Amino acid sequence: MSIPVVTVGPAQEAVVGGLEGLHGPVTVVRRCSELAELMAACQSGLAMAAVVAEGCEELTTTLVDRLGAVGVSIVALTDDPSEAVRLHSIGVVVAASGIEPSALATKISEAVGREDARGRLGAGQDAGFADVGGGGLLVHLPEPPADPSPVDLGQVYAVWGPIGSPGRTLLAVNIAAELAAEGKSVILVDADSYGASVSAVLGLLDEAAGLAQACRLADQGMLDTNALKAAATPVFTKDGSFRVLSGTTRADRWTELRAAALSHVLERAKEVTDVVVIDTGFCLESDEELSFDTMAPRRNAATLRSLEMADVVFAVGAADAVGIPRLIRGLAEIEAVVPGASLRVVLNKVKRAAIGHAPEQQLAEAWDRFGPGLRIDAYLPADPVACDAALLSGSVLLEIAPESALRLAIANLVCAPDQQKRKSFGRNTRAARLLKR
Repeated sequence: MSIPVVTVGPAQEAVVGGLEGLHGPVTVVRRCSELAELMAACQSGLAMAAVVAEGCEELTTTLVDRLGAVGVSIVALTDDPSEAVRLHSIGVVVAASGIEPSALATKISEAVGREDARGRLGAGQDAGFADVGGGGLLVHLPEPPADPSPVDLGQVYAVWGPIGSPGRTLLAVNIAAELAAEGKSVILVDADSYGASVSAVLGLLDEAAGLAQACRLADQGMLDTNALKAAATPVFTKDGSFRVLSGTTRADRWTELRAAALSHVLERAKEVTDVVVIDTGFCLESDEELSFDTMAPRRNAATLRSLEMADVVFAVGAADAVGIPRLIRGLAEIEAVVPGASLRVVLNKVKRAAIGHAPEQQLAEAWDRFGPGLRIDAYLPADPVACDAALLSGSVLLEIAPESALRLAIANLVCAPDQQKRKSFGRNTRAARLLKR
């Protein structure tokens, strides 16, 4: 079958004319004058491949991902080695501008075959929730290196909770602090597109919106290890340190958190840290229900993509008559949009005043009766005094209230029991660890 191709750029006769002269493997169905015209032709279903001979610098991760969602592979012609590396990193097949037409046809066939394989890999997922234009979770199939070496990727923990104030940021920040105190390298990502608050909780005055910076670099294929570290703000505690990719400084900047770019940021973070902790937003709606423009940015894409990529999702809800029904409905929504997600249920703000005598027992009995069949992994006691003190000082519970029941419950949720005992009662070893660092 001949592959329909659209092209853009000045190399019409030398390259495109040669493709048309092959009369076989590919068919040029339209010559476009600019990249926007090429995008429109591809999104209309006219082609399976696009040859970009001019305007390669305008290609981004988001654009490539959206064309991939409609089954279009991109072959870019460039003689610039650095540009070729950038294009390859965002999933574009690269060829020299003076390539022979037959060789270019072979490149196009390989690119289309790779896109078909990518589609088959994603066929088992319920794709499209994170970004309708992005076709679900982005899977790159880069050419294997000559001497492959195994890469030890970190874990991704996403902290999610329903609307209200169940304690998402409290849990995410303190999980990051506990893991850092255990000696792990940690990046905390504020991906809440409605109300980013990690910086405020930690008392960070930087208004740089680190996650938005990292997403812009990832979109251009320019996010390397050094750039990621530069975008992340270091936070130091008495027992360790971690880095923070701060959230957007204004709610209307949510468009900067594109799903495809965020995927690259998280993948890069996994390469350089042991654990990535994500503070997500609450909303799980698929945004195309709110817009007729199916290619528009998605406000909930950051939350949905974070849940898709998470190895563990901590689902936190307030332990009261309002919070628990919201959590139960939210867990059903997560199962619908991210089938097979590894969920750990956390009930926060557990107190007698809202539940009655023996609150944990009553919560467990009610959960067994009305819950979605998942067990409760942790009960976090209400401790407004410790939380207020931590917020006032811009600190974590490990520093401000190390012996509080709330801090110990969070530590027990994510760290080994013997480590908890050592951190709670072996405070004299801190100085030695800090000197070692």
